[in-house]
Amino acid sequence: MNISKAAQATGLTAKTIRYYESLKLISPAHRLENGYRDYNESHLRELSFISHARELGFTLKECSDLLGLYNDNGRKSADVKSLALKKIADVEDKISQLQVIRESLQKLTECCHGDDMPDCPIIDRLAKGKDSTSA
Repeated sequence: MNISKAAQATGLTAKTIRYYESLKLISPAHRLENGYRDYNESHLRELSFISHARELGFTLKECSDLLGLYNDNGRKSADVKSLALKKIADVEDKISQLQVIRESLQKLTECCHGDDMPDCPIIDRLAKGKDSTSA
């Protein structure tokens, strides 16, 4: 199938599919006589796998590692679980960082009157730099 049909079948864009192929995340598509790419069911499985992994927050490098395990019949499920547990730890770190950001923004908005006047403590504190939200 051509790249448009592969994109439609996987929910990815043709540009994304070309990009994944250029990174060698997926096996290269067979080229037809006219030079067009020809994708098969194996490509669709790989693309869907990557798409689902990306939805869960895995990086392209992590997707490559997972795809290697997916294609390895001798894989150990412990290796897959290890990657998933590392991703959970990464997500928990991001959640903590986002909570700090939220708290800082809440402090900033509490200082602002939100009226029609040009004076704005949010702008003032942002202009002062990193430590300005600890007031």
